[in-house]
Amino acid sequence: MMELKTHAEIEKMAVTGRFVAQVLHDLATRAEPGVNLLDLEQRARTMVRDRGAVSCYWDYAPSFGSGPFRNVICLSVNDAVLHGLPRDHVLAPGDVLTLDFAVSIDGWVADAARTVRVGVDDDPAHPDTRLIASTERALAAAVAAMLPDNRLGDVSAAIGEVAVADGYRVNTQFGGHGLGRTMHEDPHVPNLGRRGKGMRLKPGTTLALEPWWATGTERLVSDPDGWTLRSADGSMTAHSEHTVAVTDDGPRILTTVD
Repeated sequence: MMELKTHAEIEKMAVTGRFVAQVLHDLATRAEPGVNLLDLEQRARTMVRDRGAVSCYWDYAPSFGSGPFRNVICLSVNDAVLHGLPRDHVLAPGDVLTLDFAVSIDGWVADAARTVRVGVDDDPAHPDTRLIASTERALAAAVAAMLPDNRLGDVSAAIGEVAVADGYRVNTQFGGHGLGRTMHEDPHVPNLGRRGKGMRLKPGTTLALEPWWATGTERLVSDPDGWTLRSADGSMTAHSEHTVAVTDDGPRILTTVD
């Protein structure tokens, strides 16, 4: 069962969400050629400690990973898209880096992700830029569907419609999720769905929406580290995510610095 959040509880989640957004902005700015992923992990640890936040990833041991996870951020490069275990890797110009970050502050969680190209201009015509932009447009479409009395299928369909229109295949094994007091709560939010189907959205619904896909396939393979998931054909990947609340006034993005 999903727990609907009060206005006061959503405000608390927004405090966490602003911090999540600040960390992602800080790390994305630091993600330059020559920077080691372990340096970004260390910076994230410092920011978590200084804020008095609690990492949702540290010691996390779900069935789909080889736990416990002993880092505070997921860093996935190029064909890696989900659950990237920070490792000794020096970023190079043109690397596609996904940063996925979730913490709890005063008992309330927020979760977000963004993908950036390292050390190069974001040429709109470049395939990697178009891939990233596709997930960002899908995220915006999903947010717009987070309206009272809409269905969960409306949100999933909004994501999948963008992917299909842009020529990408969609994996439904991993997607968005409910969250609040913990990182993963009901319901699962697949990135493909049918409008008018599924649970009805009510004010107080809080979801992490996270469209992700690869250039060439919807299939994933796992690294020997037991965590990092890559596109099965080695093609580039991208992932965009926000924590969003349904309110009487419409959707509210919680993982923003605004």
